[in-house]
Amino acid sequence: MNKYKLKSEANSSLVVVRNNKPKWYLPETRRAGYRNLHKINRYGLLYRSDLVLKLNKKYNKKIQNIPSVKKIINHKYFCSLLVGKDQDILYEKYASDFTNKTPQTIMSITKMFVNLFIGELVKKKIIKLNHKISKYLPNIGTGYAKATIQDVLDMNIENAYSEDYTDPYTSSYMHEPVCGWRLPKDLNEKIGQEEFLNKIKSNKNKDLNNKTEFSHYKSANTDVLGLLIEKVSKKKLKDWVLDVVEAAGFEDALYMGTDRFGMPWISGGACLISRDFLRYGLLFSRKGFGVGNRKVGSSEFFNQTLKNKGTKYMELSKNKFLYYSNSTMKLNDWIGHSGLGGQFLAINLKTGITASYFSVIDTPSGTDENYKKAMINMMDEIVNYEF
Repeated sequence: MNKYKLKSEANSSLVVVRNNKPKWYLPETRRAGYRNLHKINRYGLLYRSDLVLKLNKKYNKKIQNIPSVKKIINHKYFCSLLVGKDQDILYEKYASDFTNKTPQTIMSITKMFVNLFIGELVKKKIIKLNHKISKYLPNIGTGYAKATIQDVLDMNIENAYSEDYTDPYTSSYMHEPVCGWRLPKDLNEKIGQEEFLNKIKSNKNKDLNNKTEFSHYKSANTDVLGLLIEKVSKKKLKDWVLDVVEAAGFEDALYMGTDRFGMPWISGGACLISRDFLRYGLLFSRKGFGVGNRKVGSSEFFNQTLKNKGTKYMELSKNKFLYYSNSTMKLNDWIGHSGLGGQFLAINLKTGITASYFSVIDTPSGTDENYKKAMINMMDEIVNYEF
């Protein structure tokens, strides 16, 4: 008989409060939640680099005079905007409640790691993009078994996993207990990523084919690819991530959320300070060439990412589309990615100009399509600017 009758309560940051959302994601606490998510999530890893990429302040006054920049840095959502090229910081601006030492979640911009990892596997001929997922993951469920790696990379499949943030019960919210962003209904439930992903099914009486030219965006796609990367390479996903940290040369830490068993949440678990967020983008601008003569990714795969048709992710203005390709978003010469709640990273692979942007949207769903379009169009203008 247990003589200790201990009192306890559910962790207040992670319990679902209202609209099927935990406290840290509620509109009134989201701004603080985003910059503390590296401490709020239940599971995680911390990576530090031995070498730090030096950044020189070489501010260019042209950037601050761009009308779209002037407008957005005064928006209530704004947190930080940095622009860089090579090892120079061309522009750096922070909100009054934000500093160059403040970590923030980059949300889905974490997905860009997969572009580097898949690029290496393709270059080494370990995988072929036209092969089906089940060839490499025989235990995967019907939601992915017959999909090709290329279609999963391009958000070009339909299955029963949904990611509509205006729906409080969308699949991506129900995915959160697996990686510790909220408590499960049953605290004895201890499901890891692999078990969760293997249970995703196809839509009833339907195949996985996307019948449109538009993206069917879902974070589970990237997590399935993370599982595939680990299985085929015989190298832990956390070791793949560490290679990127040590190539990028972060000055602070990469805070990476994981599942209960230590597998990185590669679809959205990373947190970085603003300058390391820029360093992350600058690694892509060099096509994977890093500090200490380190190399991640594949130059050929970067080129293929720009050439690949992909799917239409968003119409930014009339007949101007942002495309989804190889776990990145692309437009003309640049690649990048958005993050839920107001983050964006853009890298011009031709000129090397890179822009990183943090903000926090405080709508109930964390989405604001008009703001998002204005933000991405601003980033497009910056990385295509002639300095």
